[in-house]
Amino acid sequence: MGLYLLDYGAGNVQSLANSITKLGHNFKWVTEPEDFHRATSLVFPGVGAFETAISHLETKGLLQPLKEYIQSGKPYFGICIGMQVLFQSSSEGTAKGLGVIPCPIESFDASDKAVPHMGWNSADVVDPSAGAEGVESSSYYYFVHSFRAKYDPDNYPEAMTWAHTTTQYGQELFLSSVRKGSVFGTQFHPEKSGEAGLALIDSWLRKPESEHLHAPSAPVRKLTPKPTHALTKRIIACMDVRANDQGDLVVTKGDQYDVREKTVTADTAGAVRNLGKPVALAAKYYEAGADELCLLNITSFRHSPLQDQPMLAVVRAAAETIFVPLTIGGGIKDSVDPDGTKRPALEVAGAYFRAGADKVSIGSEAVYAVEKLRAAGWKKGDGSSAIETIAHAYGRQAVVVSIDPKRVYVDPKTYDGPYRSELVYGKDDGPEIERNKAWWYQCTVSGGRETRDMSVVELAKGAEILGAGEILVNLIDRDGTGLGFDLDLVNLVKRTVQVPVVASSGAGSAQHFVDVFRETPVEAALAAGIFHREEVKISALKQALQANKINVRD
Repeated sequence: MGLYLLDYGAGNVQSLANSITKLGHNFKWVTEPEDFHRATSLVFPGVGAFETAISHLETKGLLQPLKEYIQSGKPYFGICIGMQVLFQSSSEGTAKGLGVIPCPIESFDASDKAVPHMGWNSADVVDPSAGAEGVESSSYYYFVHSFRAKYDPDNYPEAMTWAHTTTQYGQELFLSSVRKGSVFGTQFHPEKSGEAGLALIDSWLRKPESEHLHAPSAPVRKLTPKPTHALTKRIIACMDVRANDQGDLVVTKGDQYDVREKTVTADTAGAVRNLGKPVALAAKYYEAGADELCLLNITSFRHSPLQDQPMLAVVRAAAETIFVPLTIGGGIKDSVDPDGTKRPALEVAGAYFRAGADKVSIGSEAVYAVEKLRAAGWKKGDGSSAIETIAHAYGRQAVVVSIDPKRVYVDPKTYDGPYRSELVYGKDDGPEIERNKAWWYQCTVSGGRETRDMSVVELAKGAEILGAGEILVNLIDRDGTGLGFDLDLVNLVKRTVQVPVVASSGAGSAQHFVDVFRETPVEAALAAGIFHREEVKISALKQALQANKINVRD
């Protein structure tokens, strides 16, 4: 008897378990169909692809018991896919949902906005007089999804009686939470929504069972989109993690990707730059208000990532103390253990997801995969790349492709190469190196040590075709310089893809964040060194952005 959590075998469900534990509640995992009869309340923290979720539930013999549990009238809380499975179907695949809510899940319209819908947005209660189930209209919640249930009272009036809150993305209104009888579900991730999300989870868990059973139907109303949505710009704190010369994992920071100290002293000459311990810094940035955190494993033992127990331990420990999205990068590729055991990228990603990561970042392997795609004529991939296998299992929103380009300067009067249409032209009043010059952006692999015959436009386009849900745009020329983000590069990538883009490399002041959000349509901006050295504090950065009328989460 008691609270049970349903894990169908994919995605990061550990974060919800960590949230419930932090809040002081006990739970058990569903391990067999009979557990549905034992449960007095059930939470389904589904993460990933609708088709995969239904398939895994059927394979494990849990789909029909789940449907019977919901029909029994006992309290149910579904999160993300755990909410979507309540609907009839999803255009993400051919599998049928439980049909509890009589309308389909469909994809967002990408013609006027980036898809997936990724970041912090508001949730507006449809009928405040009926109570808000812990949802605060003044708070922001974390969303990451490509498919949604449209708020459509004309075509699906019965389904709209389930609408508890709606959220606007672009000019689309969709159901961000549903409620009726004993059933509650959120499209957003409360376990990744900071203190607001933890408060919602705690409110639901502490409610007496009798109060879970009689949530009223919502009134069916005509709702009109506002001129703009409430989606915030995201601030991401990044930590490059590697082993120092003593074998300890530390957070470091490069100067154009060189992480060795240049100061010549007896103690530091050539040593790995040490800016702190990863778990402690992650907790610090969470408390400071970072919207997401990123841990990049840049040490050599990533060539056998599943043998990298220290890094997995870092992820597990960080996930116990931070309740915002966590991205892990480094070693997400097909690999071979020292004993000869082959480890596909999907297995590596799965280990990180189970440890508490929400997204994985892929670098060099993305370049190789797009080279293969280009050689095949830019047609659909063959399904074998890390991007494709992970996106198929967990949804494209779980895959970030990290691009590490360098500028290649050319004479604009004489250059007639294949990337002429991608050239950026220097300004007369710009830095001396740029005057009377033009350049294109060439991709690199192996931490910037090797260039490839591929432009940033080709890589971004190919990564999106293969299934990447987000593009992280670095620039080796700007890394560690404090000169500001390369706005030309960011705009170039934003014009190329329809998925969200994160600007990185070069941030040296709060004004640089203001500039990138004013001068480009980028969804997020990332920094590392200026946060580690406290040259810019996250709270002060957000105040500066708000002062410039840029919408950010408090």
